[in-house]
Amino acid sequence: MTPATLVPRLRTDLAAAHFSVPGLTGLWGIEADAALRRNQRVPAQRALATLAAKLGRNEPAATLARLFLLGDAVPRADFDAALPTLGAAGAERLGLVAAVDALVRPLVDLRPYSFIDAHGAGSWWIVSDLGELALGHPLGETHVLGIGGASRTLSGLMMPHAVERALDIGTGCGIQAMHASRHAEHVVATDISVRALELAALNAELNEIDNIEFRFGSLFDPVAGERFDHIISNPPFVITPRAEGVPSYEYRDGGMVGDALVEAVVRGAAEHLTPGGVVQLLGNWEYHGETDAFERLERWLTPVAGAAAESNASDSVDPTVGAPAAPVASAPPALDAWIIEREVQSPGEYAETWIRDGGTRPGPDFDRLYDAWLNDFEARGVSRVGFGYLLLRRPSAAPTLRRLERMPDALGHNPAGLGSHLAECLAAHDWQAATDDARLFRTNLTVASDVTEERHYWPGQQDPTLMTLHQGSGFGRSVPLDTALAGLVGACDGELAVGAIIGALAQLLDADEAALSAELLPKVRALLADGFLTVP
Repeated sequence: MTPATLVPRLRTDLAAAHFSVPGLTGLWGIEADAALRRNQRVPAQRALATLAAKLGRNEPAATLARLFLLGDAVPRADFDAALPTLGAAGAERLGLVAAVDALVRPLVDLRPYSFIDAHGAGSWWIVSDLGELALGHPLGETHVLGIGGASRTLSGLMMPHAVERALDIGTGCGIQAMHASRHAEHVVATDISVRALELAALNAELNEIDNIEFRFGSLFDPVAGERFDHIISNPPFVITPRAEGVPSYEYRDGGMVGDALVEAVVRGAAEHLTPGGVVQLLGNWEYHGETDAFERLERWLTPVAGAAAESNASDSVDPTVGAPAAPVASAPPALDAWIIEREVQSPGEYAETWIRDGGTRPGPDFDRLYDAWLNDFEARGVSRVGFGYLLLRRPSAAPTLRRLERMPDALGHNPAGLGSHLAECLAAHDWQAATDDARLFRTNLTVASDVTEERHYWPGQQDPTLMTLHQGSGFGRSVPLDTALAGLVGACDGELAVGAIIGALAQLLDADEAALSAELLPKVRALLADGFLTVP
């Protein structure tokens, strides 16, 4: 068998074995599934042993699950039965397993993955490096991470609009590039890890995705002079002490001090976006002393002269000689920005999270690393670390959006992710930016389908003491209502213009119509921006 024939054979065998998310849940049950998410495999092992004893044989999917998810060696005969067209010999050539005598042991993690996005339901198989559960010891520094919570968060945030070119910076196992391939004609995926690129290419081929190009290099280096309609990145943003003996994991540590890597992505994005292009990424940012981290983010968003020189050289052509003009040290274009902080951790909480993430358990090594993290934060005056989402856009004209907010509460119900909601909110912002109050006054608005109103009454009273508007999806926002705003929202069924509703309310409330308009129109704009109200 040639390598070109091996991946299709693997794909055929995995499908025939029903190696899928619902298939595995059916094998070991919901409780064992939940235990695996907590990095505990004993319930799944027991469930598979019970099933094998009951059937008198090992199911193909059970054999693959024991091997690739739980990290157990399996009999070669069972493996060959589970992947009959590939076999152990073919799997060895692909670097998936090592066969020793009558046993096969795993060299990678291979698992099914299911999702729902704006394009519908999908399922893939994803190859990555073996995790702590299978290894039984801390991860290696060149570890290629599979699909985790951050991966799912970013893929759910991905705006689904069709684009020509997308870029995935720090692709890892390739999961974000694969998601981007569903709405982009061509995707470029980059990484500083050769192994990550090899596994990402294998994942694309295994799942028959042929519009991704993989390139080696750091940040924007592999795409110098190129522009994209959509840039996605789950960058190696973890803040790691630069001290001897502290592991530097490629999948999470970009080698810079503090939050400088996230700053580099933010500052470099503008020159690699087409007009209207969007960059979406996850990131950490530091609080120094009593200074608000949002002040740091504001500085990152401020264009710096000279950062665009390389791009200017490729874009500027002297028409008299047909050659590139000399680089111009001008500032890159300013960006629209919507940044959402979801969590803030103390230095201790942050250290504990990422030391444990690397597979180090409590003990002397854990304490040594903990001390290194706290020393680093103390030396640099870091009091807290924030985590959140960044959405930046290169506007066609001057920037109109600068929104930095904290949203630590639970999100709304978003089975297909937040991406569509973000896109709708951006569209609503753009409509408002081009709409003066006179036009808004003439517009018929509609309450979004996921919005509900909650009212509280004192016993025996007819008038509510508290009214609140709730958003069921999106960010799950809640907005307090007064009588006038409640009346306006209640009348927004698409039949009457905003001005007509305000006029009727002014008569009903015996209020001055001009004053009521001045009070309500900003609130209407806020409800539009957050997705409570929609334009035709």
